Amino acid sequence: MSAGPRSRQETLALRKQLIGSSCKLFFPEDPVKIISAKGQYMYDENGNKYLDCINNVAQVGHCHSEVIRAAHQQNLALNTNSRYLHDNLVDYAQRLSNTLPKKLCTFYFLNSGSEANDLALRLARQYTKHEDVLVVDHAYHGHLTSLIDISPYKFRNLEGQKEWVHVAPLPDTYRGLYREDNKDPATAYANEVKKIIDQAQQKGRKFAAFFVESLPSVAGQIIPPPGYFQKAAEHIHSAGGVFIADEIQVGFGRVGKHFWAFQLQGEDFIPDIITMGKPIGNGHPVSCVATTKEIAEAFSATGVEYFNTFGGNPVSCAIGIAVLDVIEKEQLQLHALQVGSFLMELLNQQKAKHPLIGDVRGVGLFIGVDLVQDQEKRTPATEEAAIIITRLKEEFIMLATDGPGRNVLKFKPPLCFNTEDAKLVADKLDKILTELEKREA
Repeated sequence: MSAGPRSRQETLALRKQLIGSSCKLFFPEDPVKIISAKGQYMYDENGNKYLDCINNVAQVGHCHSEVIRAAHQQNLALNTNSRYLHDNLVDYAQRLSNTLPKKLCTFYFLNSGSEANDLALRLARQYTKHEDVLVVDHAYHGHLTSLIDISPYKFRNLEGQKEWVHVAPLPDTYRGLYREDNKDPATAYANEVKKIIDQAQQKGRKFAAFFVESLPSVAGQIIPPPGYFQKAAEHIHSAGGVFIADEIQVGFGRVGKHFWAFQLQGEDFIPDIITMGKPIGNGHPVSCVATTKEIAEAFSATGVEYFNTFGGNPVSCAIGIAVLDVIEKEQLQLHALQVGSFLMELLNQQKAKHPLIGDVRGVGLFIGVDLVQDQEKRTPATEEAAIIITRLKEEFIMLATDGPGRNVLKFKPPLCFNTEDAKLVADKLDKILTELEKREA
């Protein structure tokens, strides 16, 4: 421990000395030192208050008192592994099961989204006895070796695509293969999935899974067309594989209309496996895999125990239950719908005013603003996007970019983000865009 508070520069110097340089900072030229947070606000060492528009991990708000209390009370009593009986584990599984279709009735608890996705991959392979995995372009599913291999966002910059990985076009109706002028983009994109499966099968490949984020985030806040998952699921099931929905970025009421983002596709769609992480513990390391009895039993049939030292411990489960309680008590799913719709309206007003905004897309408090240099060509405005988030930081607003062109402003704030926050962001964005356009005129 240090003798007293360090300056920002001292902390930065120690970080450069001690921490791997591949662990990146926001705003590396002028990083922010955050020492506390509450709700949707973060505070630096000088007491400056920043509006947090990107922290989808603090789902119910930073340092929520009920979540902290649940953790503290359980810590005072017991924290151990799941080989002992404890009510928190089964209570939490029961609470989660109440939010899901009945088919998804078996749960595994883990500590991170990457762990959850790795286990989902193992479950799919054991159940199908197949190896190959189909993903969408620009996908990111985690930092483990197994997941880097199925994340085009990462493997394209590393060792490249493995023979057992197959990449379908991103179902992006703004700058993808099939756009808003296509009469049935869901079918068009699903047909691409079928084409890839057919080509692979002709070479003797066998599919374990189609692994997809319910709303691709790193790819640029993408909203797949409704019906795409149903059709893609038909094709993967016909090939003997299962459908895995990665809800790690977008679950737990963020989309507003539903508790889970996969439900946006329609009531007739149910994945075979879903994975949860990030917001599940509001900052505490928790994750979960939910699947069917049949898939779980095939996994057990190996005779090899699945044991995760910290997965499903009483403290993590107490925290998970508290997060669900807060979402329910504070009606945060409805709040996400209402505030998200309001923010979308404000951003669309900015789109009508500023040619730099090519597209505003989103649902609930999962929103992307696609910046373009040219409205017709839709050329990514990468440089302008970087300038905008830097200027917003100067206005004490934390926002970040995503997408292959790093040109999509991504909004994934804590769900307590409110209409006043939305107005503030829209006003500041308007001011900065006006400045940029004057400079380029």
